Amino acid sequence: MSDSEHSSITSAAPTTSTLVVKDEPAFYEKFLDAGVIPDYLLRFAIRQLLKSTALSFAKTPLDKASENKKKYISEIKNLQQIALNTKEANEQHYEVPTAFFQTHLGPRMKYSSAFYNYENIPSPKDGVVRKARTLAQAEIAMLELYVQRANIIDGMSILELGCGWGSLTLFLAENFPNSRVTAISNSHSQREHILAAARSKNLTNLEIITADMNIFQFEEVANGKRREFDRIISIEMFEHMKNYQVLFAKVSQWLVPETGRLFVHVFCHKDVPYDFKTAEDDGKDSWMARYFFTGGTMPSVDLFMWFQDHLKVIDRWTVDGRNYGQTSNHWLENLDAKREESLKVLIEAYGSKELGTVWFNRWRIFYLSVAELFNFNNGQEWPVVHYLFTRR
Repeated sequence: MSDSEHSSITSAAPTTSTLVVKDEPAFYEKFLDAGVIPDYLLRFAIRQLLKSTALSFAKTPLDKASENKKKYISEIKNLQQIALNTKEANEQHYEVPTAFFQTHLGPRMKYSSAFYNYENIPSPKDGVVRKARTLAQAEIAMLELYVQRANIIDGMSILELGCGWGSLTLFLAENFPNSRVTAISNSHSQREHILAAARSKNLTNLEIITADMNIFQFEEVANGKRREFDRIISIEMFEHMKNYQVLFAKVSQWLVPETGRLFVHVFCHKDVPYDFKTAEDDGKDSWMARYFFTGGTMPSVDLFMWFQDHLKVIDRWTVDGRNYGQTSNHWLENLDAKREESLKVLIEAYGSKELGTVWFNRWRIFYLSVAELFNFNNGQEWPVVHYLFTRR
């Protein structure tokens, strides 16, 4: 999913292409964990920090910004692994009890940006502009947008990389009954949730593979070739990756030549790619990286344009960040409405009322931060981007 960053609660101005967060945990964290700071003050603080960071980006001379980006790209291309801190990242989000997320995500359990249509895009069916008003409507709207932009047709073989709780996997299996949908997840609990949902819907045209993308590879099927798919889709998984050169080389082997397509949905900054750093990474300690996005990446809108040795970009769309801001605000509203139920799940998971309450308050701040990040500057500073690739 989805995620955000900035100074104490989000991030601070970078000196290089890596964004380093200025944190003083002993000073403020006990107040955050106690949940005693009103939301309006938290939102104000987050906005000020975002304003500071956006200004620092804007003030960087073009030649320096270009140099920083090239340096960042070179660094991640030379990494030995596709992703870093996969165990920590998995524990932070995807092994949290499913029951917790069921209290506040939408009916489809989509743990990524939904689509409220701030762009006023007309329907391809009848030309009418429709805006989602509820989280449930916005989830479906984004899933339908994926299908449209990836040009999915019934009967295609489809692979989803990083399937979450199955919002897209199940949607595809339901709406394309003649397709075979394969999904890769690094979470056992998510796999069990998806399989249970599939059984309840009598869906038999899907399979879920639990694997680490760092090391996963399909077995050879014939003449050195591996399984190939008409469509590969990834929704907010690439933000957990680093070495896109190696990742794209691997994924390209799984696409049907010529007609195969990779569709990717990522959140990003409009200009600057950066990492989420913790003190252990030689950065100043980051609240966001430490608790929610260890090893994470904030791509820039154009980042994947620099990784086209194995895959070629054939289309790209920018999605207004306010779609994500509204999504996260809806999650927060739902979480507050189900406070007691959510707390009960977390208290059981962490073994004490104290720890469960701390984590409930952290999740509230996380959703506040995500909402403010993507709403900043009317959704134009940190947008969402859709990429469509073909195999070279």
